Amino acid sequence: MHRNLLPRHRRVLSRARLVFVHLLLAAILLGSNALVVAPAAAQAVHDPVYPRAEWEYVGRRALEAYGWSASGLRRAWEFIRDSSNTTGLIVVDRGRVVFQFGDVEELSYLASVRKSILAMLYGKYVEDGTIDLEKTLEQMGMDDVGGLLDIERQATIYDLITARSGVYHPASNSGDNLADAPERGSQRPGEYMLYSNWDFNAAGAVFERETGADIYDSLEEQLAVPLGFQDWDRSAQRKSGNLEISRNPAYHMWISTRDMARIGYLMLREGRWENKQVIPRDWVRRISSVVTPLEEMNPVRRRDGYFGYGYMWWVWDGPRTVGPFAGAYTARGAVGQWITVMPAVDLVIAHKTNSVYSRSTSWESWQRFIELMLESKDVVEMDGPYPWR
Repeated sequence: MHRNLLPRHRRVLSRARLVFVHLLLAAILLGSNALVVAPAAAQAVHDPVYPRAEWEYVGRRALEAYGWSASGLRRAWEFIRDSSNTTGLIVVDRGRVVFQFGDVEELSYLASVRKSILAMLYGKYVEDGTIDLEKTLEQMGMDDVGGLLDIERQATIYDLITARSGVYHPASNSGDNLADAPERGSQRPGEYMLYSNWDFNAAGAVFERETGADIYDSLEEQLAVPLGFQDWDRSAQRKSGNLEISRNPAYHMWISTRDMARIGYLMLREGRWENKQVIPRDWVRRISSVVTPLEEMNPVRRRDGYFGYGYMWWVWDGPRTVGPFAGAYTARGAVGQWITVMPAVDLVIAHKTNSVYSRSTSWESWQRFIELMLESKDVVEMDGPYPWR
């Protein structure tokens, strides 16, 4: 399960070669009607299963019986090959892999997907009372460079993990909507949602302060070990950020696509992994439910879409989220990192675009891929257009 990483420059070259080999092999097999570069499942069983040391794959001949169109999956594969910058992708249906592309073993930066994973780690400690979500920054003695305002210090842990703190202090890293923030002190905690890395980084600092546990050690203990991560490397995890701007660094994570899929599958199964409740069931439901509905998202341009916000998870919301999108949610990160969970159709989609290759996968590519996958699954019926159309 654990692996030692090569030095970074050697690792990038090694992975680049491996991606090339994977794509070449897939292209060769595609010519002989193979859609998944993996062994076939013994039979098309429709009950959910859990991966063991390896994921179980549905082979080409079993796809139709498992509810998938082989020609539809071929179109999806060709789209990813020709019209995206995907470096790793896995689609899981009822616990088995039905689609794979690229290098799914490669460890790379998850960007803001880290936030959704942190939300999962909170559950154990909220349930046992170690973390009190109503505790304020003031009660915890938390401050930041240049000081927080009195009104900002009234923000609770709950406000941080739902992006409603009202604290508009600069964050130690970029990639948020702080440029669109109201004036500091103008919003009471809990009343206004803004996607802010200050909130998310502070939520990481609070987690470590209140539990006494390092985030990465907790990630290993709560997820990597019980879920049997195939590519986990504790030494690859590291924080970053400009601590002269904010005391709270970003807790970035490096995880493979196939282990991202395990995280998504745990969420789909409401925190249960085989016979063990890894994350409290009620907590999984809570963090993947809407706290800020679509019509209250900020800045205002976010309201012309289909996402509300939960506890560091993006939740499909609004009148366009019907059919397979009902109850769906996703973790999302810059340049093309997604863990998308669709309970209505029992699907998990893990997608990776490794930034070291100077690639970025667009929203439009991601949306089109979801369309192609749903059109390939024979139980899917859309009542109206897709949410983004």
